[in-house]
Amino acid sequence: MTHSEFDSFRPPEPARRRRPGGKRGTGRRDGGDGSREMPMVPEPEFTSYYGRPVVKPAPWTEDVAAYLFLGGVAAGSALIGLGGQLTGRPVLRRNARLSALTAVSFGAVALVKDLGRPERFLNMLRTIKLTSPMSVGSWILSAFSVGTAVSAAAEVDRMTGARLPLGPLRNLLQAVEGPAGIEAALFAGPLAAYTAVLLGDTATPTWNAAHEELPFVFVSSAALASAGLAMITTPVQEAGPARKLAVLGVMGDVLAMRVMEHRMDPVVAEPLHEGKAGVMLKWSERLAAAGGLGTLLGGRNRAVAAASGLALLAASALTRFGVFEAGLSSARDPRYTIEPQKNRLAARRAAGITGDSITTAG
Repeated sequence: MTHSEFDSFRPPEPARRRRPGGKRGTGRRDGGDGSREMPMVPEPEFTSYYGRPVVKPAPWTEDVAAYLFLGGVAAGSALIGLGGQLTGRPVLRRNARLSALTAVSFGAVALVKDLGRPERFLNMLRTIKLTSPMSVGSWILSAFSVGTAVSAAAEVDRMTGARLPLGPLRNLLQAVEGPAGIEAALFAGPLAAYTAVLLGDTATPTWNAAHEELPFVFVSSAALASAGLAMITTPVQEAGPARKLAVLGVMGDVLAMRVMEHRMDPVVAEPLHEGKAGVMLKWSERLAAAGGLGTLLGGRNRAVAAASGLALLAASALTRFGVFEAGLSSARDPRYTIEPQKNRLAARRAAGITGDSITTAG
């Protein structure tokens, strides 16, 4: 930030008093007992030129928030599908694979809708830039989608009694079905985490301050969503791996959120507790706790399992939308940009870092 921008945030100087005779005073006056009273100085107001935000808000709509959520559902479902594949649970495997394909398809639609034109996504695949979360994420999404589509196509062919018009490709599909499920699961973790890296890589105050812990929050949230969906769609006899993932997801989600908020500057953590974002994240924690408790105590009852799964699915959605809204809110208020900068500068000065060291550390 330039010196001129910092100057615009200086608090107003106390008004000077005019003495009899037209001379200006110093702003102090005797208090009768010889003491001097200091004038009241108003609290500084954080404003910017023409009332504009200091940081330009991300030009993303709620379509991106939907993509964040659906990407997590798809990633977790691919892992559950692999679990069903390796443990001989065909119904769990089928439902998870179809869930993964459905979620990643709708997620891709939401992403393309936000981009405006489909070719913009294709243009991102023309090259790969390892320092760009957007570029790497595009390749992760593409690789994940291939494995998911192949394994789900095999399930659909089985469901229809081998009636898909595949011809000689049917034998090939059956041969690559297993490896495709493994390939999708390998890219599931990166798919669940890269969107958090993408948010943290921006200058948006709340997202940037949470960039170290946010991937853990998103991965845990993906576990909540996918396990909840599997508990809704799959009989309890085969949903054992999903219940275990749900419990782990609840513990990881609550712990990761607590650690993230604790390590953030208290100022930039405020949007996580205020306004619409605060309401969503509060209910997310409540629903996650309720869903986890229901999974532990009554997960083998079909109705309780479905209700718990629905609570976990809603908790995950509220987490993604809440974090998304908190970031946008922090970018609109100059205070969340300026105050943390001043706090960091004060801390460096208190530690004895001055001059060029401050510039280098900044």
